[in-house]
Amino acid sequence: MGELFDRLREERDDASLRERALAHGTAYLEGVDTRSVYPGDAAIDGLSALREALPTHGTSAHDIVDTLHAVGSPATVAQLGGRYFGMVNGGVLPAALAARLLGDHWDQNPALYALSPTVATLEDVCENWVSDLLGLPADTAMGLVSGSSLAIVSALAAARWRLLQNQGWDVNASGLGGAPAIRLITSRHTHGTVKKAIAMLGFGLDCIEWVDVDDQGRLKPDCLPPLDDSCLLMLQAGNVNSGAFDPFEAVCEQAAEAGAWVHVDGAFGLWAAACPAMSALTEGMAMATSWSADGHKTLNTPYDTGLVLTRDRDALVNALQLSGEYVVWGDARDNMLYTPEMSRRARAVELWAALKTLGRSGVDELVTSLHDRAMQFAQELPDAGFEVMNEVVYNQVLVRADDGDTIDRVIDAVQRNGVCWVGGSSWFGQRVMRISVCNWRTTSADVSRSVEAMASALKRIRGNLTHLSP
Repeated sequence: MGELFDRLREERDDASLRERALAHGTAYLEGVDTRSVYPGDAAIDGLSALREALPTHGTSAHDIVDTLHAVGSPATVAQLGGRYFGMVNGGVLPAALAARLLGDHWDQNPALYALSPTVATLEDVCENWVSDLLGLPADTAMGLVSGSSLAIVSALAAARWRLLQNQGWDVNASGLGGAPAIRLITSRHTHGTVKKAIAMLGFGLDCIEWVDVDDQGRLKPDCLPPLDDSCLLMLQAGNVNSGAFDPFEAVCEQAAEAGAWVHVDGAFGLWAAACPAMSALTEGMAMATSWSADGHKTLNTPYDTGLVLTRDRDALVNALQLSGEYVVWGDARDNMLYTPEMSRRARAVELWAALKTLGRSGVDELVTSLHDRAMQFAQELPDAGFEVMNEVVYNQVLVRADDGDTIDRVIDAVQRNGVCWVGGSSWFGQRVMRISVCNWRTTSADVSRSVEAMASALKRIRGNLTHLSP
């Protein structure tokens, strides 16, 4: 036992260990734009070196860092480069990455002010900055969670608490058995994370009242059922396929008159509210009751930075309540009041750094640049033989060619080529290639190079199909 702690103390005081890790990280970042976006078979096969029995005796920290870099780095996906367009994965801002490194050295538990005055202050500042940036009510409460999935769960839990409280039911004390009904209303294109939250909170997926959408996936206001004060209505700021935004103003006005709770799922689209040129997309969004977003998508913070926001601070606190004799409540901000978690990572460090390094004008410029690159895809792809299926209003581009089998072959070929990475999806029953532009590092040249790879794959596939046809 003595030898172990002697080694740990030596490693703690060994500056070369941290320098080694930083050198590996720097080398990775320097090569991320030139490497294959998706790892090759040899790199993936190399991961088998990690599949070993747990060692009887511990390994030195130097060897561990070297192994992770040698085996792990080649098999990662180059999401930090400018040509990854899968899912809705953002890049990372230099200041936010550096702040996270420092914050990891602090290793703070931000649950209470008494545990970390620094992180409590940063989270308080970010709450004010984000609310102001997005044009939300001045007293909007914000909690920092792992991502928009948990943010939606938190927001809908707050909605459940408030809607039942308004009907004289204390869900914390009495549970859901025998509770008044809550009506769940959302569009047929709602994201899967909303469905997951509904299931997790015991609302029941079969209880959803579905609302039809238009050809861009926007909820149709004239198809809404009659609303009342038992309704929980969920809208989207950024359809996960088309990027389209629901008509907030028309819907929120109806909801406000009825006393319904409105939640806006804005995982990547909420940040459009910070861009004056896109203000029409988010008109009326601030009239909602709660919102959810990710910092690690559009804002380009490191991963694990989700935001839950609501104008009903009391509902959020009561829905996520926790008590214990050992809890040291303070007069300043106690962060655990606004999240389901108690112990967690100090997410405010990199969120604050991202907002600080960009400023208001920088967020505007970042969001605008993502839209510009998406528009470039939409302009160049038709000349390469593709058809753009959606109105490109934000950062999402949907593309098809010939039929579903052809586009799936193109997607597979592009993924294997390694120049860029895109995924597939379904859009009103048709298979499409889905392009999501979320990285500040994506340049005009990255887009053109990616289009060339897609065009080459399509030409080759069409040639093969022609050759095989009778």
